[in-house]
Amino acid sequence: MRSAVSTSAFRQAARPRRLPTQSSRFASSTAETAQKKAQDALGSAQKTAEKLWESSKKFLGPFGERAGIMLGSYRQPVMYNLSVARELLKQVYVAERLQPPTDLAVVRNAYSTLWSRASSPAYWRGILNSGEWAKVGIYAVEAYGIFKIGEILGRRSLVGYNVH
Repeated sequence: MRSAVSTSAFRQAARPRRLPTQSSRFASSTAETAQKKAQDALGSAQKTAEKLWESSKKFLGPFGERAGIMLGSYRQPVMYNLSVARELLKQVYVAERLQPPTDLAVVRNAYSTLWSRASSPAYWRGILNSGEWAKVGIYAVEAYGIFKIGEILGRRSLVGYNVH
């Protein structure tokens, strides 16, 4: 009997104890920190958008002022979205270690390679034999979809053209 009591007492003592006030305190400070960071990022994005807007007005001159008038109440959201997109592209650019081509010959070489492959029947036969045709087909569908999304955005209508 004595050993049964000491084993259950040992088990209770060995169990990890959680302090609810400590975990909730850390959770709230983490949430507050995240909220503060989000507010700082929003403020920074708005400042960047305003700077971008001012520089674009200087660059575009009278057309920039007309663009601001045409945007009306949409100016602030548009500028915010542009600044967010710019920051996102910067992060991708840094993370992927991208760099623009340094020589025009590199660009010419890339496009000439694409053209020679697209116009070569041997290349297409090789794709069919190796099974790469599925990947090329998916890329083609993606390109077509992006083209169609661009048309929808350009028309500002999902179906047909607006005739006013």
